[in-house]
Amino acid sequence: MIRSLSLTLSTLALAMVPATAMAEDQIIRVGNLLTHAASSPSGPATIIVRDGKIAEIRQGSEPVSDANATIIDLGTKTVMPGLIDLHVHLTGDPGGDFWKETTEPAEWGVVVGAKNALLTAKAGFTTVREAGSSQYSAFALRRGTAEGIIPGPRIIAAGPALAIIGGHGDVSGFTEDINDLLTSGYSCTGAVECAAKVRKASRAGADVIKITATGGVLSQQGRGLDAQFTSEEMRSIADTAHALGLKVMAHAHGARGIEAASRAGIDTIEHGTFADEAALKVMKANGTAMIPTLMAFKGVSERLGKGVYTPVVEDKIRMTLGKVGKAVAMAKQMGVPIAFGTDAGVFNHGRNAEELQLMVDAGLTPREAVASATTGAAKLLDMDNQIGRIAVGYSADLIALDGNPLDDVRKLEEVDWVMVRGRVID
Repeated sequence: MIRSLSLTLSTLALAMVPATAMAEDQIIRVGNLLTHAASSPSGPATIIVRDGKIAEIRQGSEPVSDANATIIDLGTKTVMPGLIDLHVHLTGDPGGDFWKETTEPAEWGVVVGAKNALLTAKAGFTTVREAGSSQYSAFALRRGTAEGIIPGPRIIAAGPALAIIGGHGDVSGFTEDINDLLTSGYSCTGAVECAAKVRKASRAGADVIKITATGGVLSQQGRGLDAQFTSEEMRSIADTAHALGLKVMAHAHGARGIEAASRAGIDTIEHGTFADEAALKVMKANGTAMIPTLMAFKGVSERLGKGVYTPVVEDKIRMTLGKVGKAVAMAKQMGVPIAFGTDAGVFNHGRNAEELQLMVDAGLTPREAVASATTGAAKLLDMDNQIGRIAVGYSADLIALDGNPLDDVRKLEEVDWVMVRGRVID
């Protein structure tokens, strides 16, 4: 009886040891290794993964054997770092009637988000920045993917965006009593209140602060696409966030709104559609990066004239289409940092890699486009010592595909195998 009890207790104790502590090594045989965007494919190699990190890299085709290890044979594939998308909305899908905000609970966003997290990871994206969601839905997804409960990418989450009352990012299009009921609680007026909302977002668990610095295309308010926050409000937001160790990402279309946000110390400009030379000079001077999200415009253009959008939204979409991509070429020429983001959720999740060819079409080289989605994006997240390249000690965020994406970025639209934090995505 005593021996039986002892065995039972030992079994229970063993079961309580975290899975990562007991995990066996994974030996990945690689046909062609691309460690980072500035390098070139170096031929056969072996990557040894232990506890979710890259423990060893051996060049050459000599087999590595370990009876206790899991062997993953990618001997015919190019293996490279997982991609990073700095602007996604996992908890939403494109289209749909805007009034559904009144009928769908926030919890539904987690269900939708779990679906989209898997689609995003299977498309080769092992880290994403969630650029605006309901109060806790993205935070729940962040925990779910981190703990391996939900298959998906690493998530850097903003939570609800800060907006002006009645502006893009706030609730609009309903009667005032419904608007008041649906508001996220993160709209603000004046520098003091905006600072308080940044602190509220930080307390709630935000990894980054998202603001809507200008009008937007898909909201129901039709007051154009230029500045909505005042310069003082944006400066207060940036200063408060930076004091808390958080960066700020600003949805911004109009040139003067882009300029004001950059001058205020905002870290990234999302979209940057109408950026002109004056705005880009301020971005360059302040080290502000551009996240072009060209796929967003491709996605909305595919739905024009089909009854998906209200007339006010269709008018704004048509206003932008002739300008898409032009600011990217100018930003590159002027030395403004450009990093990868798509606005997935405006188009169907899983198509994120199509952004790479759009960036090339806008003037980037294939190598620059790949760098924007790996080393460049990792640096912007202050995670360039963890992700964005294949190196010992880095997270085992890996993808496998045919061919060389530095020659043709469309190769990345057909990723065959994905690993996130040492977990293979099935």
